[in-house]
Amino acid sequence: MREVAIGSDMIRLGQFLKLADLIETGGEAKLVIADGDVKVNGEIDTRRGRQLHPGDVVAVNGNSAKVVL
Repeated sequence: MREVAIGSDMIRLGQFLKLADLIETGGEAKLVIADGDVKVNGEIDTRRGRQLHPGDVVAVNGNSAKVVL
């Protein structure tokens, strides 16, 4: 699992997927989230605007990244 640093104490799920290189485009983020392919802290989350905080772990298509400051 990679650690991906964010510049503040919160980032939205769709933005984090792109920042962490888990997906390539915002459109792709919208699709994988809507399809239920994204897990946050081990649970499927279909909210693109979900707020992530340091310590949260995001997984998609077998790749995962942890939010850190």
